[in-house]
Amino acid sequence: MENVLVLNITYEPLKIVNWKKAITLLFLGKVEVLEEYGREIHSVSFTVKLPSVVRLLRMVKRPKKPVKFSRQNIYARDKYRCQYCGRKFPPEELTYDHVLPRSRGGKTEWSNIVTCCVECNRRKGGLTPAEAGMRLIRKPSRPKWVPALRITIGVHEIPQSWRDYLYWNVELLE
Repeated sequence: MENVLVLNITYEPLKIVNWKKAITLLFLGKVEVLEEYGREIHSVSFTVKLPSVVRLLRMVKRPKKPVKFSRQNIYARDKYRCQYCGRKFPPEELTYDHVLPRSRGGKTEWSNIVTCCVECNRRKGGLTPAEAGMRLIRKPSRPKWVPALRITIGVHEIPQSWRDYLYWNVELLE
């Protein structure tokens, strides 16, 4: 059968549950149905349309987890811009740079890593930015934003009724 998208009271996507769990939440009075599939569920005494999107009636606070240190999150923090020349690049044309080189005791951590293009990385080499005559656009630090909820599903599998409730992190091309 079908899966159901569960939204927080604020309409923020929280998770995907199976239809049985969604029906249970509905009959316990914990959710309201926002969208339905065309199918129905039948019992001896009632019939109910299969929910597609439900919204919780009480706020559920998501725990704030620190942002995971990863190459992709470094690029996201720096908005895919080289922190030396300021140009924006696609992820496959970026690398990261140790502000204080590892050869001089620099650590691989939020406060010492910046997004960098290959050209600037070669130019800087094993030097500090000052020694290389380069300037950082922004001092690196641990991001304060909360990682976005990621629901991983194939694009072709997303029910049409969910599309208005999901946030898309893509650029639309003409």
